[in-house]
Amino acid sequence: MTKTSTRPMLRGIADIRRYFHRNETPIYFVSATSFNLLGIDEWVRNFRYINYIDCFDGAHPHVLVPSEVPHEPFTSIEDINNYLLVHPEVKAYLDRRAAPEGTGKVVFLMFDEKTEKICREAGLEVCFPNAKLRAEIDDKISATRIADRAGIASVPNVLAKVKSYADLQRVSKDLGDDVVIQTAFGDSGHTTFFISGEEDYKDHAEEIEAASEVKIMKRIRCRGSALEACVTRHGTIVGPMMTELVGFPELTPYRGGWCGNEVHPDAFPAPVRQRAQEMAKAFGEEIRSMGYRGYFELDFLRDLDTDDLYLGEVNPRVTGASAMTNLAAFAHADAPLFLFHLLEWADVDFDLDVDELNARWEPDNIDPWGQLVIKHTQETVEMVTKAPQSGIWRLEDDGTVKFERVQTHRRTVENERQGFFLRITKPGDYFYEGADLGILITPGRLMTDDFQLNGRARTWIRGIRSQYASRPLGAEAPGVQDTLAEVGNFKIL
Repeated sequence: MTKTSTRPMLRGIADIRRYFHRNETPIYFVSATSFNLLGIDEWVRNFRYINYIDCFDGAHPHVLVPSEVPHEPFTSIEDINNYLLVHPEVKAYLDRRAAPEGTGKVVFLMFDEKTEKICREAGLEVCFPNAKLRAEIDDKISATRIADRAGIASVPNVLAKVKSYADLQRVSKDLGDDVVIQTAFGDSGHTTFFISGEEDYKDHAEEIEAASEVKIMKRIRCRGSALEACVTRHGTIVGPMMTELVGFPELTPYRGGWCGNEVHPDAFPAPVRQRAQEMAKAFGEEIRSMGYRGYFELDFLRDLDTDDLYLGEVNPRVTGASAMTNLAAFAHADAPLFLFHLLEWADVDFDLDVDELNARWEPDNIDPWGQLVIKHTQETVEMVTKAPQSGIWRLEDDGTVKFERVQTHRRTVENERQGFFLRITKPGDYFYEGADLGILITPGRLMTDDFQLNGRARTWIRGIRSQYASRPLGAEAPGVQDTLAEVGNFKIL
């Protein structure tokens, strides 16, 4: 006799939404902040955030920020997560909320093999492919080779070990005099180098030559875009194509640094959107064959001279754009993309028409929103003495900004004169080059048709920055600067 499965079967979006609204299993997002998965707790019962930074000053009902205990300086977001997971207050919180079947499930922005070991010992199931596979896909060198296997074009490039400028000229002779070099790992422009001559090379020679292999690309005139997707057992679900804000000096000190996104129905012609969707599906199927499942993001580069669309890089995880994807109108009409990620680790079977869902997530169902990621752009190190609250802010006629109310959700913003600000840097923290001050999310366009910051975006940036105050460091300067020199090498978003 054939044994009948006792696992429930979810048939379609309505069943999936109902399942998560009734969810009994504790699920945790452990990260520096709640930013990347903000709002998921409204869709998933028993979803909680365990964070290092309290963006909401205790006002968010589902965020736990444990008290500070002594620790080594953090040099990565993995360090932050490992610190949180072994924190006594966090361990007590997990024990208190444990379900009969176990401690619960956990998701991260970043994690490593040490994180996996801590989770196993704590009885937490990590709802992501293992760290080793994620690292392989995240590696810009191996990601290029994966894209080649999937039939996805990258900017003309060569992968090679570089030992000197003469070596670079030799291996990249077919790419022209201006090239872009990337090392295997790095975020927000930290390890992307624009080389037009030997002087440029000398500025970055140490990092380039230390790498076992680098990606050397032809310099093209391009615009960046991003697209998030999710590999499921029924195929790859693809989110909307977003423009990327990159390298604006008002927002970031890094020339190639990501500093925001726009979701706008008219940002890309239909053929470009279609190409990006097909590339995402092909990449999703290739990494599924490697054992990957769940959420990932692709960066695209659109050549302004040829209109070719190239793969830029891959992020096998949730990203800084995930809040835009998961809180958009189409997500509220169906379900946030991240719910399909959680389904892959749920103890249920589900039936889903992925092609039908992808067809619905078209421009008619996309409402225009943008986000600005505001960093400290100077090389100074200062103590922050004043910082704006997280919540709803209003842009006044005179260009100033005014705090309206405490809020934990950007969907309560009603018009383009309002914005939801999520504060990262608070009083008592430090400004240092690249430090994240906060993120502003607001309806409407933030860039002009030629992809420059528009007047409203610049006014918002000036207004939010005016809410911060700081003082030069005193006697604490040497120790603080040494610590921040390490901290400044990774991002928390």
